[in-house]
Amino acid sequence: MPEVPGLDVTALTAWLATTHPELAPAQLSTGDGLRAEVIAGGRSNLTYAIDGATIPLILRRPPLGHVLSSAHDMGREHRVISALASTPIPVPVAVDLVDDTGGAITGSPFFLMERAPGRVLASLAQNADYSPNGLHALSLELVRHLADLHAVDPAQVGLGDFGRPDGYLARQLATWRRQLDASRSRATPDLDRLQETLAGGVPETARTGIVHGDYRLDNALVDGPREHPHISAILDWEMATLGDPLVDLGIFALYWDIADLPGGGGAVPSAVDPSAGYPGFDELADAYAAHAGITLPNLSWYRAFAAYKLAVILEGIHYRFRAGDTVGEGFERMGGLVEPLARKGLQVH
Repeated sequence: MPEVPGLDVTALTAWLATTHPELAPAQLSTGDGLRAEVIAGGRSNLTYAIDGATIPLILRRPPLGHVLSSAHDMGREHRVISALASTPIPVPVAVDLVDDTGGAITGSPFFLMERAPGRVLASLAQNADYSPNGLHALSLELVRHLADLHAVDPAQVGLGDFGRPDGYLARQLATWRRQLDASRSRATPDLDRLQETLAGGVPETARTGIVHGDYRLDNALVDGPREHPHISAILDWEMATLGDPLVDLGIFALYWDIADLPGGGGAVPSAVDPSAGYPGFDELADAYAAHAGITLPNLSWYRAFAAYKLAVILEGIHYRFRAGDTVGEGFERMGGLVEPLARKGLQVH
């Protein structure tokens, strides 16, 4: 059985046969075992496609090596997708959450879920499989799902204690400042300047709700035919909490236009291309407001905060890359995006 970084497939096979026999076909007992492949290279949590069980599965675990203390929370991600299963928000079906810290399978917490149908749109070439009208409608569906998420009553789905909405924005700044300090290996003057600019003008939160924390097109699965693609699942809930929903719109805006960032189009993949049928972010913001029944305030602080947050994340990836703790390709380019992102944040603020 081929080795897979960060996962002992033999141990996973034995665990599945014992703990979830309903998912373990007969051949697992004959030594054929499961097959696993890394499908996300550790920029966030490591994600593995698991085949050989009775249904296709996904396993998620924290990245290897240097891991920031409040990030990559398996229990958090498992809890929120389990809670949202009863809502209109499309999420994968959770199977199990396991604390394997020091164990044989991953040596860390992990969770298992059913693999939803569809694929991630993360490159311009993939747009050729869909019509311009299809991609336009898909984009509007994606932002309406975000409005629906923000309309969910956390207490009604068992998430009333999922976070502390009061003081959320100030705590977010403090959290990401700590994350940056924990990943420092070089000078980042523009990022430091953006950090101080944001701290000097934190807006008042007008409403609170469930915040995804990393909402973008390539954190969703797209399924369906050329003319009518649809979102089959929203993925990557590791940073979800209760707070100011406008933070999600800020990060959504940043990633929607990430190809405009110098070097961003190659290092941070994006399928968004107006010539392929995708609407501009202003149209998406209007669609969000209409679906939510609200008037949006100025989003400049939230868009600048999104640039800051992504820059800090990439600085952490740069730290892990220099330590040799990343799995996959492309990590050598992440560090070069940090200061351009900071300058972008200063520009939109």
